Amino acid sequence: MNPYVLTVLLSSLGLGTTLTFASSHWVLAWMGLEVNTLAILPLMAQHHHPRAVEATTKYFLTQATAAAMILFASTTNAWLIGEWDINNLSHPLATTMAIAALALKIGLAPVHFWLPEVLQGLDLLTGLILSTWQKLAPFALIVQLAPAIDPVLLTTLGLASALVGGWGGLNQTQLRKILAYSSIAHMGWMVIVLQYAPQLTLLALGTYIFMTSAAFLTLKLSSATKISTLTMAWSKSPIMVTTTALVLLSLGGLPPLTGFMPKWLILQELAKQGLPLTATIMALAALLSLYFYLRLCYAMTLTMYPNTVNSIAPWRTRSTQLALPLALTTTIALGLLPLTPGILLMVS
Repeated sequence: MNPYVLTVLLSSLGLGTTLTFASSHWVLAWMGLEVNTLAILPLMAQHHHPRAVEATTKYFLTQATAAAMILFASTTNAWLIGEWDINNLSHPLATTMAIAALALKIGLAPVHFWLPEVLQGLDLLTGLILSTWQKLAPFALIVQLAPAIDPVLLTTLGLASALVGGWGGLNQTQLRKILAYSSIAHMGWMVIVLQYAPQLTLLALGTYIFMTSAAFLTLKLSSATKISTLTMAWSKSPIMVTTTALVLLSLGGLPPLTGFMPKWLILQELAKQGLPLTATIMALAALLSLYFYLRLCYAMTLTMYPNTVNSIAPWRTRSTQLALPLALTTTIALGLLPLTPGILLMVS
């Protein structure tokens, strides 16, 4: 892609998200979401592969549907209440429609079906943008709407997403689909605690972005898209495979890695709020997700590809392009747990 075009598109992505962050009026927030969607579409379709074009079309249709629902919800609220302000969305019909539309935007269950299919058709770097940056603007609106939303609805969305994200990834062999289901499960963790402690939602979102970035950048560096491709990684780059396995375990929420911190704090908050059953179901759903992360770790570190290689390390030209972002995100994804008290002070 032409670097000037790429610069314009990435700037538009930043502009759209910033516009939604800064807006207090529904129409301005909607415009930010639209700019965001339109900026990523050329990035998704840049390879002119039929699968990429199909993924782009699916993404456009779902995002357009969600945007129309948001506009309809805000117009309904303005008609019934007389307010366009985001914080004054108080009519039950309008709030329910808005949260349904925003759930569709970020891929919460039960409106998650588009996300694995779209992510499977994309390049890994575009998939990274879709899994991280594209979640920020809708999530900002969900956080602002949280006080007006029925708590039962948010809890249902959170539990459904955690369970679907766990079950859906069990049978997958494609890495991008596994990461899509991982994204759905993490979104469930963020949504379920939103009504009780929004700062924990933002903490979980931040750690999710760093861990997912580390996973995507590693896969991009090793050009892996299937589990079977991962089996060849150990002989090429043992150190990278070791750190990747740890990043995957961090995504699964194992101590003493960064991913344990948000899950631990969210379960603690749910127990404090008198919801032991919800906390138990979320912990069991995390075990489902942990299974497929362990499956990836097993494929990477404990299996070898069934072929005979005469040389110990095959000749290859090394790309240093992604090394710095990968090192940075991996370090954050692995080592933040000891800093939990300080991070809690910062976010509370």
